[in-house]
Amino acid sequence: MRGRAENLLGALATSLSDEIDRVTTDAAGHGASGPAALSLLMRRPGCTIEVLRSHIGLSHSATVRLVDRLVDDGLVVRRPGGDDREVAVHLTARGRRRALRVHEQRRAVLGRALAGLSVSDRRHLELLLDRVLRTEAVVHEDPQTICRLCEVPVCPLRRCPVPAAR
Repeated sequence: MRGRAENLLGALATSLSDEIDRVTTDAAGHGASGPAALSLLMRRPGCTIEVLRSHIGLSHSATVRLVDRLVDDGLVVRRPGGDDREVAVHLTARGRRRALRVHEQRRAVLGRALAGLSVSDRRHLELLLDRVLRTEAVVHEDPQTICRLCEVPVCPLRRCPVPAAR
């Protein structure tokens, strides 16, 4: 039946997205953009509001409000940036623990989804996912947002299909 693969992928994407949203927002103690911000700040300590904004897909003002909430919760601190106009955002020790928990919870959901696959199946799926992500990155308005929750150590930039597609 034509369209079944798309339907199955859609159901899987919805299920995983819902579960990842739930566990990462619980782990971060913040809404959907909070986990992404913590994850990015772990990968790129001291990034600016603009870099943070572009990676998590928020407006500048919404990103400033998010950072305000993260500061109020003791998860991040602001420091002077590269010039007088920039502010660098850094995780606190508490923020780093939360970011690690976000990654741990996301990994648990995804690991459970793949638990029924053999090593060979997983290798084959990895190759297919690489191809699908390369295609998705080309048509995605801002491909940086695709990787907003990714763990860079397991998918280093030199192997990431998203920037490779550009």
